[in-house]
Amino acid sequence: MSELVRFSVAMPQNLLDALDAYAKRRGIINNRSEVIRDLIRRDLVQEESEDPDSLIFGTLTMVYNHHKNDLHDQLDHIQHAHLNEIVSTVHVHLNHEDCLEVVLMKGKSSEIRKIADALLGTKGVFNGQLVTTLVGRPEKESSLLHKHEDGHSHTHEH
Repeated sequence: MSELVRFSVAMPQNLLDALDAYAKRRGIINNRSEVIRDLIRRDLVQEESEDPDSLIFGTLTMVYNHHKNDLHDQLDHIQHAHLNEIVSTVHVHLNHEDCLEVVLMKGKSSEIRKIADALLGTKGVFNGQLVTTLVGRPEKESSLLHKHEDGHSHTHEH
């Protein structure tokens, strides 16, 4: 693990209060440094996961009416065309008409985003969102590990 370096940060009181409230909600009471490290790691992961060549894991959540035309068949067709990237799906019936589907995908960022756009762009899908993370540590911060008192270390990829 890299040696910790201390530096100071100036910010308006209202932003500091918001940071402290965020830390409290996250259960990281009285440790602003850890909160700031987590926020930086999260941004680094997000930035690198947007690189078209990065290897990412994506979770696509979408809601649709399964009674609309042949929507379910269309969604299945798109998913079957990407068997190498789609790891798993979960289908939940929300009510008599609407379904929620979660599609777990792994692959190059450009391909995962293309699949998500195709699924979300299918007529009859009400809404949805793709959430991504890197499969491994971001190259830009691979040495920025969080080391616990018991000796194990890991990155925080939220």
